[in-house]
Amino acid sequence: MHHTLSHTASLLLLTTAVQGSALAALYAVDPGPYLPQNGSFAAWYQDSHGRTLDLCLSKNLSSRVPSTPGAPSYMCQLLPEPGVFDDTQPVIFPSNFPDEAFWFAGNAAIVDVASGINLTYVTAIEAAFAAELPVEGDQMSFARVRIRVDVPSPGVYTVTHPYGVDVFTVTDADFGTDGNRAINMTRDIGVGVPKTYDGALRGDIGPFLRSVNGPYSEINPETGAADTFIGDPNLPEPATGSPFNTNFVRIEGPGGLDLRTTLFALSGKLSKVVRPTPMITQRSTYSRHTGDGGVVAQQDVFMQAPPPPATARFVSDNQTVAMIESNATGNWYGQSALNPTLPVNLQLTADNQPAVSTSTPTTQTVPLVDLVTIQRAEYSLASGQLSLAASTSDETSPPTLTAMTGNGTAIGALGGEGATKTLTTGISPIPPAKVQVISANGGSDTEEVVIVP
Repeated sequence: MHHTLSHTASLLLLTTAVQGSALAALYAVDPGPYLPQNGSFAAWYQDSHGRTLDLCLSKNLSSRVPSTPGAPSYMCQLLPEPGVFDDTQPVIFPSNFPDEAFWFAGNAAIVDVASGINLTYVTAIEAAFAAELPVEGDQMSFARVRIRVDVPSPGVYTVTHPYGVDVFTVTDADFGTDGNRAINMTRDIGVGVPKTYDGALRGDIGPFLRSVNGPYSEINPETGAADTFIGDPNLPEPATGSPFNTNFVRIEGPGGLDLRTTLFALSGKLSKVVRPTPMITQRSTYSRHTGDGGVVAQQDVFMQAPPPPATARFVSDNQTVAMIESNATGNWYGQSALNPTLPVNLQLTADNQPAVSTSTPTTQTVPLVDLVTIQRAEYSLASGQLSLAASTSDETSPPTLTAMTGNGTAIGALGGEGATKTLTTGISPIPPAKVQVISANGGSDTEEVVIVP
């Protein structure tokens, strides 16, 4: 069998560092019903950049890389398995069906004889079976990141890749098993109850990497129709789509070791299903203060949506504001100088045309609220007093600020005439772990309480 569902790591220390803020790796999955022609798997996954990929089971051949006898250059990763799946025969579940198939696969390698580095990098949204054989009721999916490296010596190795940063501490004890594979990590997220496919949405994979030279159109030999693919797995190419804008694999290590590749073998069949443009509102706040010419106001709107050529905008008090995105990761920002007459609801819209022809615009209505900031949250064990200080971004008409514990129990209103308000009150027998300050104009902030003697 090709897949290993357990997490294995031949190393003393493994940490994963998440860089910055990115939209959830994947956005949506086919809710069903799940059909036999897909092996009763979900038909598609959609990423946060709006691309939807079908379970890749078609036998389209690459027009860029010729097939050789016994090794067809499929655009899907169709892996024959004797006695389980014969790729020369029709795909029929369960009698002739792959024991593993893919909605997405993106693989890379670094081989450097001089340094002794041999790195294999695998990412996938994979379909598999609990008992490793195609059986109805055993279907499952997961998001995989696999990093395997032969290294020349012990030390700390950092691998930066499109979906994060992994740091490995290799010791002498890590050598000598499984060849020289001193770094051997597989992270599968989503493996769970069979025929439940939303677990992979919480994995590291997404948005889907795609070839900078694609998409590619190839004829399906069984239907005669043209299918479109995000890349050609037979042809390693530069990619784009990393949520961190790290469209490469890089390994750094002892002695100034620093190697990288920008070439990926990518597989994924673009779906024809029509889906709304992904959009997540992060913040919609206003501020205002008195300036020389009167009230100075500012509205700030942040959202995550597909990067350009997609577009994003918001409407406030009948004024449309075009939002901007600068780093191809899907983080959008827009600003208006209108002084709001509260309460105000904004209309936010994201449109992924023309990047994805099967997408439709998405519009959300969200309230415009003030920005609340807790400056102090301190509890004295000696006095049993909780001391709070918080401010609102509405300096011209400061709203009431109310404190709550982390579990929602009311503490009391903060006092003061200006935008910064305070509260000191007794709480017993134990301090709250967190406090939340809520504004009458909709804003809020939560902080952990600092405990002092």
